[in-house]
Amino acid sequence: MKILIAGAGPTGLTTGVELVRRGIQVEIIDKRDGGSTLSRAVGINPQSLEILKPSGVTDKLLAQGVRFNSIRIFRDNRPWVALPLTAAPIRHGFNFMLGLPQDKTEAILRETFLAGGGTLTYGKELVGVRNEANEVVVETTEGDELSCDYLVGADGVRSATREAVGIQSIGHALPGVWSIADVDIEGWEICDAAAFSLMSHGRMAGIVPLGGNRFRLVSNTENVLSVLPFDVNVTLVRREAQFNIRLSQVKEYSKGRVYLAGDAAHSQSPAGGRGMNLGIVDGADLASRLAGGDLSDYSRVRFEEGKRLIAGAERMRLVMTSRNPILRGLVLAGMKAVAMVPLLQRRVASTFLYG
Repeated sequence: MKILIAGAGPTGLTTGVELVRRGIQVEIIDKRDGGSTLSRAVGINPQSLEILKPSGVTDKLLAQGVRFNSIRIFRDNRPWVALPLTAAPIRHGFNFMLGLPQDKTEAILRETFLAGGGTLTYGKELVGVRNEANEVVVETTEGDELSCDYLVGADGVRSATREAVGIQSIGHALPGVWSIADVDIEGWEICDAAAFSLMSHGRMAGIVPLGGNRFRLVSNTENVLSVLPFDVNVTLVRREAQFNIRLSQVKEYSKGRVYLAGDAAHSQSPAGGRGMNLGIVDGADLASRLAGGDLSDYSRVRFEEGKRLIAGAERMRLVMTSRNPILRGLVLAGMKAVAMVPLLQRRVASTFLYG
């Protein structure tokens, strides 16, 4: 059996890693010139760590990443509460989040995939698909035709695979612009937790450690550097970007011999760090089903799980960014209560870590 994967991001690489370790022939193509150099998603959750453990990827991630043991909440620049993630019962073998820039995560996955015998070609873009009864034929920009038993579309929110086979992504864009910045900071001592400030008028800003003096800043405003309330010394701005949030999901994750995973199938709020992790689970689930020869339930299971996690992330976003001053006050008071009650700590930590 030969599997062709379009897209060499975390979802496509996870699918490839999980297939080659089972002895299946896999080729990945990607339209980019090479591996990503951007940090993008930075949080790896316990389920992803468990999934990637058999391949040896998890040990490498742990060696490079930063463990988040808690979430620190600020009211403007005043410390408000610390919500310990380690209060959660251990599931999937871990009870913390791991911070690591996506380019480093991809590099580890890529090295593991290639070492396992997989083939990866950059600069080759899918432009057409013939979804036939016994095989899939993929047409590329170079005029090549690649034949495979199954095609996995892991090629992102603007998936050419999804478009080529006529699967519709249903959803809508949310109003407003978010911003991120990858920076070096001196004078910020919270290096084992993600810190978030809830400010007036529904504004939010966060600092996520990435190792050493490197941090990710994020805000639901147009310029996180201009609203960051913390007293920090930003010594280097590595990258700034703005983005809009789109909530969307396909109803069917497959058509014929073509299967979708990751952002090709769904997009969601960044709240809770669900996006990349949901794609990793998609890819691992699909790889297991391809290897086992039973793909019948993939679309239903992944749709239901995706719908649940997308809704959970959106609820978290709405709570964190509410403009209603009464609701904002209730949220902050509720966080104080959670911090004082161990049972509530366990529930909140479990929701954040495990969905």
